[in-house]
Amino acid sequence: MKNCLAAIILILSFCSTKLYAQEIDTIPINTKDLNIKLKRSPLPSRQGPLNFEPVKIKPLVVNAKINYWKTRTNIGINVNQAQFSNNWKGGGTNSVAVGGLLNWKAEYNKDSYSYVSELVLQYGKIKNKDQLQKKTNDRIFWDNKASFQLSKSWFFFGSLSFESQFDNGYSYSVTNGQETATLISKFMGPGYLTESIGFEYKPVKYFSTRIGTGTARQTFVLDEKLFLDPTNNANPPKATVYGVEYGKKVRNELAFQIVSAFDKDIFTNTNLKARYQMFIPYQDFKMSNIDHRLDVALTAKINRFMNTSLTGVLLFDKDTGTNKIQANQTLALGFGFTFPR
Repeated sequence: MKNCLAAIILILSFCSTKLYAQEIDTIPINTKDLNIKLKRSPLPSRQGPLNFEPVKIKPLVVNAKINYWKTRTNIGINVNQAQFSNNWKGGGTNSVAVGGLLNWKAEYNKDSYSYVSELVLQYGKIKNKDQLQKKTNDRIFWDNKASFQLSKSWFFFGSLSFESQFDNGYSYSVTNGQETATLISKFMGPGYLTESIGFEYKPVKYFSTRIGTGTARQTFVLDEKLFLDPTNNANPPKATVYGVEYGKKVRNELAFQIVSAFDKDIFTNTNLKARYQMFIPYQDFKMSNIDHRLDVALTAKINRFMNTSLTGVLLFDKDTGTNKIQANQTLALGFGFTFPR
């Protein structure tokens, strides 16, 4: 009974407190006759017009120079080796092959003018057991081209190129089981210097065709030993070697020349580079006298430092001493470095 009475008293006190609080909160206050002064703001105030003065800011000068040059260098080193034990019944020959490649390219572009210089150096050798050393690659090629843009895809150009080889070249024969080498070429034997002017068609960055309407080529054979028969000194010297007559060192030709170049990544980390050159002498303008050369290089990058390459050359030049198409092909796996990366 006492607990019920306490609960009723608690409920009545809570309700009365709530009603009293509601009355207090809703009592209106009449401020009509009250003198209420607002406290003055501590923030300063300014009256009248505002005057703005311009602030002089010194221009920021950036000490930067525009570089119109782009350079790129590719270096490749290939090493192949094969070793067989003395009792190996499958057949084979111990061999070691080493090859190197350097490809340097510099390009200058400003307004309508451009200049491109490209240097290609290749050299390789192979040594088989019980045989003489033989070359697998040997080339020096330096091409320079300056051009002026005439329209979106056409340029007027002038070019100068040089081509030769580093080392002596030999033909090999076996007589009575003994291998002998006969000298057939060497540095500047032959060597080629070509000057050309004309028009270039370049619709995209990776393809171009030069039409050299005015082209001059000098063929050099500086060593008279290439004219002699090393097997028999009594034989008369050859009348011509690489188109150069005996007793002379240089042959001059005027010709019409076409040079087409292709250089593009055809797949991810796979580059195809091709260069075709056609040389037609004006002196003897015949289809049978046209010189053709096609260089193709397919390079696939394996990782940052390793790549594999497949290269090939097709050549038709009657001045080299044959009327047939010459060809060579190389497949290599090695190390490659590119600067800048």
